Amino acid sequence: VTSQLPYDLGEENVHVGPSDYVPWLGDRKWAHIRIEGRTFGDVPLTLELKLEVWDSPNSAGVVIDAVRCAKLGLDRGLRGTLEAPSAYFMKSPPVQHPDDEAHALTEAFINGEPHAQRTLQG
Repeated sequence: VTSQLPYDLGEENVHVGPSDYVPWLGDRKWAHIRIEGRTFGDVPLTLELKLEVWDSPNSAGVVIDAVRCAKLGLDRGLRGTLEAPSAYFMKSPPVQHPDDEAHALTEAFINGEPHAQRTLQG
């Protein structure tokens, strides 16, 4: 989460977890988000949000797009991890890029632009 921010929030201000399978949630994921800040006149502002999603259908579109990129890589004779699509579609890619950069690189990969065809061996 914090690796994508251009500034340090402080470790005590961010908590994410658990990221493992939680049996009693089944195929659901919950996110509790709390944002604190200040508004006009330096008045405190707090936003609390609970997001609940069903995980498998939520991931289907991402998986389909990742498979399409893998097929493009195979058709182009590429071998190894496709850096740009991995950075955009996967939770823990071997090379992390900011979201907007990963999206642009993936679009460039799809369009066959040479600079976006990088693969990682290993």
